[in-house]
Amino acid sequence: MIALIQTLVLALDIYWWIIIGAAIFSWLYAFNVVNSRNQLVGAIGNFLFRATEPVLAPIRRVLPDLGGIDISPIIVLLIIFFLRQFLLTTVVQLVL
Repeated sequence: MIALIQTLVLALDIYWWIIIGAAIFSWLYAFNVVNSRNQLVGAIGNFLFRATEPVLAPIRRVLPDLGGIDISPIIVLLIIFFLRQFLLTTVVQLVL
């Protein structure tokens, strides 16, 4: 059971970095720092969009319009942090 919890924590950690990467990439794309016509940049952007949009889109629908500021990645990171801490503190204690 501990192995399953550790695997879930690792998956949450990986998704944490994917969310951060998508946020940074969106800033770089918005300010034309990266070449949007480059195939590699397009492939990375497409991967990050497809990996994060199913989680971020429902949160964006619930949040009020804040102009040009998107705080949905911060909400997802808080949820991931909560789930990770819940697994490591509460569920592990129940298993042991």
